[in-house]
Amino acid sequence: METIKASTRHLTNRVLILAAVLCTSAAGVAAADRVSSWNATAATALTMAGQNAVVSSRTLAIVQAAVHDALNGVDRRYEPYASTAAVDPLASPDAAVATAAHDALVSVIPVGALPFPGFGSVAQQTAAVAFVNAAYMTDLATVPDGDAKTRGISVGHAAAQAVLALRLQDGATTFVPYTPGTDPGDWQPTPNPVPFDPPAPADRLPAVLPGWGDITTFVLRSSDQFQTDGPPALNSTQYAYDYNEVKAIGAKSSNVRTAEQTQIARFWYEGSPLGWSRIARVVAETRGLDSWESARLLALINLAMADGFIAGWKDKYNFNFWRPITAIRAGDMDGNDNTIPDPAWESLLNSPALPDYPSTHSILGGAAAEVLRRFFHHDDIAFTTTSGAPYAGITRSFTSFSAAARENGNSRIYAGIHFRSAVEDGIAQGKQIGRFVFTHVLKPVDGER
Repeated sequence: METIKASTRHLTNRVLILAAVLCTSAAGVAAADRVSSWNATAATALTMAGQNAVVSSRTLAIVQAAVHDALNGVDRRYEPYASTAAVDPLASPDAAVATAAHDALVSVIPVGALPFPGFGSVAQQTAAVAFVNAAYMTDLATVPDGDAKTRGISVGHAAAQAVLALRLQDGATTFVPYTPGTDPGDWQPTPNPVPFDPPAPADRLPAVLPGWGDITTFVLRSSDQFQTDGPPALNSTQYAYDYNEVKAIGAKSSNVRTAEQTQIARFWYEGSPLGWSRIARVVAETRGLDSWESARLLALINLAMADGFIAGWKDKYNFNFWRPITAIRAGDMDGNDNTIPDPAWESLLNSPALPDYPSTHSILGGAAAEVLRRFFHHDDIAFTTTSGAPYAGITRSFTSFSAAARENGNSRIYAGIHFRSAVEDGIAQGKQIGRFVFTHVLKPVDGER
């Protein structure tokens, strides 16, 4: 009799687990919307918090890795990034996604003063955390109460905590002093065009986060794993070409830049982590990805972009190369007869307060495009997307991921804020990073590529 009861209990448990798995599969599309909506919620929160693009890349990598691990804590389809918890097929994937995203966000939007800019003010941070908490309560209220919801919350908590534990001592909040050089070719605090474009509180700002290249990478073995060769010598033909190209097409008063190129400069000025995450959401929706696929794609892209900033920052502060606006105003000091100075030259858009080479904007575009290409097994996938702040509402269409990455890089030349070599070498470095990330983490558990 006891044997019969034990067999009955075992059969009942198997039926319950099978039913849960079937429900999880049916909820895939709905949960996919949650994955995308929480990525969009994160983007809004980070803007509210005042996190710059560099800091946002770290935040989004943590959030998306946690969301990925949460879903795979319900149904293990892909290797987790950090979680070692047992799979719970009875957990609600919706509750798991919401909880993982919430916990990760509120943990990496620090409410308190920090020794350097980039993380936002206390007021901004407080408002962002309140926004995330409200979004979580609203989202969680749509999940039916019961054991599945409770289990999903537990899975989400565990996934977020596992990723956060890896980043607890990554060096992101370590202040590193930096003194600009004064020799030809050295980066120096840059002026903005008059009036500032986009609006900004000041120009000639100190260098942004000079120690970021030393923080712990997410996937790369080290920040210098794919180190670039460095900018061209000031007396070289290549430097003269780069100089004269950006001087002509990137000037505020350029008579060779087209209206479309000006639009391109503004379209891509938004921070790369937010812009390329939006592209991933658009493509995921149009290609009909389920929640697990969407979560993996967003995690891979944001892990690659976060490492792209770390690697790019390492090179930037290693080479310390000046920005076009500094170089063009001092063209008589570089030892190159083919670089005629223009002391009154202004760029179309504001120059970010950090060295020119390599262009991390281009690195992130190259990395994201490479992840997308490999994820979908080919490059020629058309998509249309619309820009966010500071030039929100511009819509552009692309025939391939690589075409978008090239335009993303060219936008910095049209804006007058990067040399050609910084862009081209940045894209190449980004492709290496994207390829490495894609082939080393979050692999399908069945071994298929």
